[in-house]
Amino acid sequence: MPELTDIPYLERGTRAYWRASIALLFAGYSTFSLLYCVQPLLPSFSTAFGVTPAQSSLSLSLTTGALALAIFVAGFVSEGWSRHKLMTLSLTASALLTIGVSLAPHWHQLLVLRALEGLALGGVPAVAMAYLAEEVHPDGLGLAMGLYVGGTAIGGMAGRVITGIVADLASWRVAIGTIGVLGILSMLAFRALLPPSRHFIPRSGLGFTHHRSALLKQFTRPGLPLLFLLGFVLMGSFVTLYNYLGYRLLAPPYQLNQTEIGAIFVVYLTGVVASPWSGRMADTFGRARVLIASLLLMAFGLLLTTLHPLAAIAAGIACTTFGFFAGHSVASGWVGRLAKEAKGQAAALYLLAYYIGSSVVGSYGGHMWANYGWNGVTALVGTLLILGLLAAIRLRRYETTAR
Repeated sequence: MPELTDIPYLERGTRAYWRASIALLFAGYSTFSLLYCVQPLLPSFSTAFGVTPAQSSLSLSLTTGALALAIFVAGFVSEGWSRHKLMTLSLTASALLTIGVSLAPHWHQLLVLRALEGLALGGVPAVAMAYLAEEVHPDGLGLAMGLYVGGTAIGGMAGRVITGIVADLASWRVAIGTIGVLGILSMLAFRALLPPSRHFIPRSGLGFTHHRSALLKQFTRPGLPLLFLLGFVLMGSFVTLYNYLGYRLLAPPYQLNQTEIGAIFVVYLTGVVASPWSGRMADTFGRARVLIASLLLMAFGLLLTTLHPLAAIAAGIACTTFGFFAGHSVASGWVGRLAKEAKGQAAALYLLAYYIGSSVVGSYGGHMWANYGWNGVTALVGTLLILGLLAAIRLRRYETTAR
């Protein structure tokens, strides 16, 4: 039997490389569309169930919090499971739970189903990142990771736009059910396209001592803790802006409807361009430089959203979205390069911080909105972005290690 190091990687331009990239694009689409389909519906939940904006945001924060926990566990479990089977099971269960959410008669039942959905989705993000880091040749990893993250951008956009339009035409229940059905179809495409793992052999019987040792090593790897912090900053900032933008635009003087708000979320498509583009720019100019530029672009977009014209707000959201996906694509790909072993665990830790940022900051942003309005939301996000810039600047010293 040949050594794993002797088995060829998926080379950029080959049929297998593109099958893997497209399969994981579907996985990214499904994950983000299922996860964020409720975001434009938060005002609808406030009306339908009589809950406050902060309470309504729990429909997203509980899901991302459960996802953070599930990803952490999946980082360990994935060492003994087939990558393909674990991701397929996760996508199937989460799509079915989304359909269940559309039928939930009471608020607390909806929250329970959304939390279970977060647990179900945990088998996708960290495992997808580990699969790419293991199977794709380093020369093509930036593009492949960018395409995966681009799939999450398409999913995030579709989850927001489709639910906004369908909610206006029918109801929020029909909108969420539609996303669930599309999730099932995406899972089938993923299952048919993804090549089997060739550089990973599931290992059973790994004890607690092994996992604890491998986990602690991730925090001693130069640069990795800073990347974990960046995951928290990037996602916390991004989700907080999107969570409360709908409340701002539904209120005077804008008074937009759900379809019009959904049209603004089309700027999510900038992430489809930003993700693969940033991967190539990082290979050319350095990962730290692209990260710094991405965070500065997010900060510029944040400033634009403080202006009153609707065009300025839309432009600000576009800049923030582009910067987020560019930064996340580079940071997530860099994790796989800095982690010398147990790449699934390293990816899980990055995504744990990433989704804790979404859950904690996204929920706390509701209190800032209620007490201080949009200025409070932007002050919270601006503080996070400054912290992220400091981390990205420090990461420059590890550039030669990662390339």
